[in-house]
Amino acid sequence: MLVQEVILENFMSYEYARIPFHKGVNIVCGPNGAGKSSILLGMSVALGQSYTERSRKLLDLIRWNKDQARVTLILDNAPKGGRRPVPRIEKDQIFLTRVLRRDGEYWFELDNKAATKQEIERLLSKLGIDPNNMLILMHQAMTEQFIALPPSDKLRMVEAAVGFESYRRNVLEAQRKLSRVLSEEESVGKLLESAEQTLGYWREQYDRYQQKKQLIMKRRFLERELAWAHVAKKEKAMIDIQGEILSEQTEIERLVNDGKNAEAKLDETQSTLNQAKLRWTRLFEERIGLEREKAKHESKLLLSNQTLKETQAWSESHRDATKDYLNKLEQLQIHVTRDVNPTDLRSEFTEIRKTYEQIEEAWIQQLSVKNESLRQQAEDSTQQLTTLEDEITDVESRMSKLDHETSGTSQRLVDSKISLALLQHQRESLEKGLEKLKRELHAAKNDLDVESKRAAEIGPKVAAIKNIEEIQDEIRLTEGHIAALADVSEDIERMYESYSKLYLELKDKAQLVSENREKALAEVRTRMDTWHNMLQTLLDHVNIQYQTILANAQAQGEVRLMNEKDIETAGLQIFVGFKGARPVALDAYTQSGGERSTATMMFLLALQQHVRSPFRAVDEYDMHMDPKNREIIANMIVSSIAGSDSQYVVITPSQITFAQRDVNIITVQNIEGTSIVKEVL
Repeated sequence: MLVQEVILENFMSYEYARIPFHKGVNIVCGPNGAGKSSILLGMSVALGQSYTERSRKLLDLIRWNKDQARVTLILDNAPKGGRRPVPRIEKDQIFLTRVLRRDGEYWFELDNKAATKQEIERLLSKLGIDPNNMLILMHQAMTEQFIALPPSDKLRMVEAAVGFESYRRNVLEAQRKLSRVLSEEESVGKLLESAEQTLGYWREQYDRYQQKKQLIMKRRFLERELAWAHVAKKEKAMIDIQGEILSEQTEIERLVNDGKNAEAKLDETQSTLNQAKLRWTRLFEERIGLEREKAKHESKLLLSNQTLKETQAWSESHRDATKDYLNKLEQLQIHVTRDVNPTDLRSEFTEIRKTYEQIEEAWIQQLSVKNESLRQQAEDSTQQLTTLEDEITDVESRMSKLDHETSGTSQRLVDSKISLALLQHQRESLEKGLEKLKRELHAAKNDLDVESKRAAEIGPKVAAIKNIEEIQDEIRLTEGHIAALADVSEDIERMYESYSKLYLELKDKAQLVSENREKALAEVRTRMDTWHNMLQTLLDHVNIQYQTILANAQAQGEVRLMNEKDIETAGLQIFVGFKGARPVALDAYTQSGGERSTATMMFLLALQQHVRSPFRAVDEYDMHMDPKNREIIANMIVSSIAGSDSQYVVITPSQITFAQRDVNIITVQNIEGTSIVKEVL
């Protein structure tokens, strides 16, 4: 039981009334206009039902000529099974009051303390009652309203009544979550697309910036390479100088050795030449001696030959002179003989001739001896000359040979002297060059130190592969490329990193949203399956009960779930067919008013055992029913509540159909504009 009593004060036709309710079925009956429906309306107002607030102004519910109305519900909060329905209120009864004032002020009270509508809603929620659900509180004509509801609204109303709202909420929450995730995914996708486009632009700029950085780094490297290339060039120059110095030193050493060898050879040649000269001098002296001897013998020979010639010539001349003298003498003798005494003169001349001939003969003999001696001497001289000639020829030959040797030796000596002089000149020249190279080496070392220090300031040492001209050309080319990227600033890297970070964050978020979407989809499917399974199980049970109840009225039908794949459009369709007719959808046009009321009540009764609320009320459900259906429904209402703690309030114009049944009957009368309540046990 939920409502123990309803207290109406200055509410509509009631001035003051206390309406007690019991567990089970409570029948409120009375003639039309007695105030039956006002009781249910007062309960709705107290429970905060929106229906009453929308349908009419609350101040119109205040009794005529009164400033204030009060509706109080005494709710049962006694422990059941050791636990109170509302544990926070440690009282067996809870007083729920709604105060209405003519000035338009309305408020709730809970145990005589002001309360908000939200607090009341939370309280009723704990009790399992939804005052806005017409399956819980069904006012007059609501059966027709229920039938006219779209299938989706019917389904939601059933879900709320049986406590399946949480399943729908779970699905809707999951769908909303999915919708949010999809919206977020779409938003993130758009942002990601925009970020990707923006990042694409900045990536191009960043690539240009990186290219510029690479070019700058390349230029720095090239400058560094150029600096070290200069160092390498200086090193090479110094090494070349060192090589030249070493070569010069080696050459000088060679020249020194060659000079020593040349000097030794010169000394040897000089010695050989001196010896040759000494021998030549000796040969010359020997030749001089031979020549002297030769000259001597030639002189002797010449003198002998000349003497012989002279002697011969004198002899011939003398002989001729003698002959001439003798001839003259003969002529003189002849002459004299003619003039003088021939005998004296002839003898004298004969004597003279004889003497002369003797002298001539002696002289000729001496001359012959002398000539023989001279010829012998000449022969000896000739022989000596021949010997001397041979000796002189031999000496000349030896002198010629020695001259040739001396000439060769002299030439060699000259060549050695020239070579030695050349070697000395070369050595002196090399020594001068060596001194110059040493000075150049010292200068090169200083230049290298300066160049190395400058290169070290630019950067660590790097091996220069290219020559200086190639590096300089490459630097100029690189600087040209850098100049072409002059519009690229360092801010690009920050912008690219910022957008890259944003893009990655969005990408991660997109991935996360995608994962969330999959999770949300899985959650929607899971919750949808749970909702569908629970609802289908409920409808299976309700269908069995509904068909059983319909059978009592010789009718058939079913409750069917429509659009079950889409919870938003899913709906509940009630089918019914009376008197053997094929079941059709229950609507405001196909069935009669009594059939509609009967089918609706049968559906409510089939749903009865699944409804969560312990309190339900229906107003004049049997208005269009025939007596048989009224009796069937009355029996079903009583039997469905029997043995439970539920509380059912039925408002009907007549109590006949509930006569002789275990129900609490409350009659209402209106006497002179004031409704009076009377309980019939």
